[in-house]
Amino acid sequence: MKNAEIQKLSLDELKATLASEKDALARLKFAHAISPIENPLRLRESRKLIARLETAITAASK
Repeated sequence: MKNAEIQKLSLDELKATLASEKDALARLKFAHAISPIENPLRLRESRKLIARLETAITAASK
């Protein structure tokens, strides 16, 4: 998800997307702990997306 797409979302949509991304990251970490996932960079990308969403939520709530 690009920054331009994130900026277009409403506050409620941002919070819903953040919750689903956190859940997806938890599942990725669990899968990676059991057996190495095919592309471990997905973990980094997911963490960065979560950070972008949290920043957008902070900016939108001001």
